[in-house]
Parts: sequence; structure tokens; C-alpha cells
Amino acid sequence: MVQTVETIIEHHSESAATDHVPHAAKIAVPLPRKPTGTSAAIRQTIRLIEQVAPHDSSVLILGESGTGKEVAARVIHERSARRQRPFVAVNCGAIPAELLESELFGHEKGSFTGAITSRKGRFEIADGGTLFLDEIGDMSMPMQVKLLRVLQERTFERVGSNVTTSCDVRIIAATHRNLETQIERGDFRGDLFYRLNVFPIEMPTLVSRIEDLPALVEEFAANNARGGRARLMVSSAAMDALAAYAWPGNIRELANLIERLSILCPDRPVGIADLPERYRPASWDNLAEAEQALLAASRRMEHSPYLDVAPILGESAYDRENGDADDDAEWQAQPVGQSDSSASVLELPDHGLDLRAHLQTIERSLISQALSRSEGTVAQAARLLQLRRTTLVEKLRKLGMATA
Repeated sequence: MVQTVETIIEHHSESAATDHVPHAAKIAVPLPRKPTGTSAAIRQTIRLIEQVAPHDSSVLILGESGTGKEVAARVIHERSARRQRPFVAVNCGAIPAELLESELFGHEKGSFTGAITSRKGRFEIADGGTLFLDEIGDMSMPMQVKLLRVLQERTFERVGSNVTTSCDVRIIAATHRNLETQIERGDFRGDLFYRLNVFPIEMPTLVSRIEDLPALVEEFAANNARGGRARLMVSSAAMDALAAYAWPGNIRELANLIERLSILCPDRPVGIADLPERYRPASWDNLAEAEQALLAASRRMEHSPYLDVAPILGESAYDRENGDADDDAEWQAQPVGQSDSSASVLELPDHGLDLRAHLQTIERSLISQALSRSEGTVAQAARLLQLRRTTLVEKLRKLGMATA
């Protein structure tokens, strides 16, 4: 059932539903065209969408800005019997209150200053299809009264006309506001709320489904690559930093960030240093000195097929290295051990070596030293290595290193 939704939205064309809608009413949303991820939160959302889509009931989609409310509305439309008819979206919060009536119901020529021609409203354009009223919580009280009448009687009049027109549309509304709180304050009509709230769907925040982050990053990276850019790669350390971020802008903010990084890092993996400052936890502003030394060593092996050490170190091999700095001098400045052993690390044996295994051995040694110095306290060891505690715990698990 979930796959069915994803397949439909994969082939969905936004233009088919909005070709008849003037540019001002279209909403540019840099979000996925399908619900992406495998988290329990998004799977529950998909199940609700599948359940309500075949019915003609009104739907109220709730959730913070950027969570994909319009995406959900489009999925519902595409799964409904109205899918061959228009899907028309209008942002009630983006249109001045004095113009919203004309936008929704249309107007006759000369009905107000500037009305030089007659014009259809959104209800007429969406006839037989779906009308998506985004940010319904921003609608003025007088406009709420008029909308309620249309929902009750399924008829309306254009501004400046006394001709009653019937309408056949399915209403899907959305808001980031708490409408029940607005009702208590007198800012939203209770009768309109109950008309719209036949089948509520809560869109999860990105933080509440953070396990979907890698899949979302991959999807946005793939979408940007289709536009002619190189496929973006993100190091595990950068991904950890993104997972620790609060994401007030949710999926829309993530989409914008990935597009930005695709431009800034077209030919190398994204490291922590490439992330805008707000996405970098303060404790991660600089890599541990030992990790910098390992990265410097890896650059000396430019022709090695194992150059990408990000899965092991949790950081791109290019993150902190710019120009032609003296790698040997950098290495000798690091507290990795005595100079003889440091030099041997930089020497490639005649028979070659498995770089990943070699670096893993070094990483294991450094972690062991940190744990020894901290007397087995993981939090203190993480500070010595300039890692998050959870990141070090995960490394310990992957390396099979037990702690006391």
C-alpha cells in the first residue's frame, strides 16, 4: 500500500493540476513529490492518506511549516476519484484579506477598481477536482463566514454578481496553527473547524522522524543531480551534525540546504567544515588533532582506491585540507605517539596495505588511549576526541570495543 502511494507521486506532474491557475496562486514548494522514509511516523501518515484518499470527505492537514502538507494533499488528490480533474492550491495567508474573496469566488467586470475583466475564482477552476486551502488559520473571520456558507450549500456568487453558481470540489485544508486554541481566542469559527476537521492528518516534524534524514538527503541530492549538478555526497560526521540540528524549517529547510551544498561542494564529499555555522555543534567546530593527522596522511596516497576514508573517520578527507601544506610537519605536531611510530604510519609498505583496515587500527588505538586517559569514562573520552558522546558510543559498537 505504501509503495502504491510512492509510485503514484513519483510520476506526478505538478503542472497538470495548476496550468489553469494564475501564477500568483501557485506555491513553489521544494519538497519531495512522495512521502520519503521508513520511520514509524511517516508510515502512519501514509496509512492515513491511503485510508481517506478514495473518499470525498474533507481533510484537515496539520503540522509545522515545511513538513510537506501540500505534498500530502497532492497524494490524496492523486489517489482519489477526482485525480483526472484539477488540483488547485491557494495560500490563504499570502493573499490580502480584501482580495481573498475574489481569488476564491471570482469577480465580474467592474465589480471593483481594477476589475477590468471578469475572472473565475478558485472554486470554479477546481470544479470536479480538489481545492487545497493552505494556511486556513490565517483567514479573516468575515471570510470564514463566506467559506462556511459555500461548504454548507455548495453554491457561491462571484464578487459583483447575483448569479448563484454550483460547485463540486473536495476541500483539503492545512494550517500550522492550533485551530482549537484560535477558537478559544475567538480567532477561528468552531463551526468551520468542524466542517474541515472531518479527517485530520498530522504531518510529523523532521526531528520526530530524524531516522529518515539520510533517505531525504539522498532524494534531494538525486533531484539536484538531475538538474545537471554532480551527485552530492555527505560524510558520516556531517550527517551526524545534521541529525543533531533542531530543523525549525523542517524538510523545506533541508531541501534548501542540500541544494546550496550541491553548488558549494560539486566535486568532494561534504564535511562538517562545509556546513553553515548553525548546523555545526559548537563542540565540532574543529576536528580532533589526531583525525586531522590521519586525513593529512590519507592525502599522501592520492592514487589509492581507498582514498575515501569518511565511513571510518566520520569526516571527509578533504574537509580541513586546503593548499599544499607540509603534511609531514602537520603529522609530527599531532599527539599520536612517538615520532618513530608516527613516521611509520606515513610510510606505504612495498607490498601495499588495506588503507581502511590500517586507519581503523589507528582509530581503535586513539580511542583506547582516550578511554585510558579518562579511566573508561565515555563522555570524557569523547571530549578528548572532540566527538559527541553518542558518536563515540556508535564507534565503540562498530569496532567491538567494550567499556567498563
